[in-house]
Amino acid sequence: MTVFTGSDLTCLRGARLEFGNLAFDAGAGDAVMLRGRNGAGKSSLLRLMAGLTSPRRGTIFWQGHNIADDRMAHRARLQYLGHQDAIKPVLSVRDNLYLWAELRGISNIDSAIDHALRALDIHHLAHTAGRYLSSGQKRRTALSRILLGDSDLWLLDEPTVGLDRESCAELARLIAGFRAKGGIVVYSTHIDLDITSPKILDLDQFAI
Repeated sequence: MTVFTGSDLTCLRGARLEFGNLAFDAGAGDAVMLRGRNGAGKSSLLRLMAGLTSPRRGTIFWQGHNIADDRMAHRARLQYLGHQDAIKPVLSVRDNLYLWAELRGISNIDSAIDHALRALDIHHLAHTAGRYLSSGQKRRTALSRILLGDSDLWLLDEPTVGLDRESCAELARLIAGFRAKGGIVVYSTHIDLDITSPKILDLDQFAI
């Protein structure tokens, strides 16, 4: 069953049209991999999917409803990871996650954080301030946010940046587990992840 769709999407960034007439569809348990040259609009498409920006033309639907009609409801159902790790340097890893969990209104915050820390293998860094983390540790901390609370959709923009091979393998396992529960994942990456049967969306085909 198709859950997440977009039709006739055109994206304008500044004065430049990045892509036009783009369409996509994803059902429960699907993974969609975004491909394209630098500047093709992969990050822009993920922001459109998250409802953070609006398309120049076209519509994105969740279960047949335009996401623009209720952006708050749409954002509540998804987790979005952008290029920036957004780790506050003066806060510990745990406090960074606590702040994020509070913003999302998550109950049982402590147990949710414990689960996320173990899943990304950063439990030993729980009380380390963000300023002392390596780039890989910052990325794993950022990734741990997607495990806080329930969600139906993960939008991941270059999630493998700064990760070593073992961390990439762990991310692939987390994605597989999320898909097994019916979650939808849309991601861009320059490093091949061990993702089973992803749909490929090549943005170069929609270049203007």
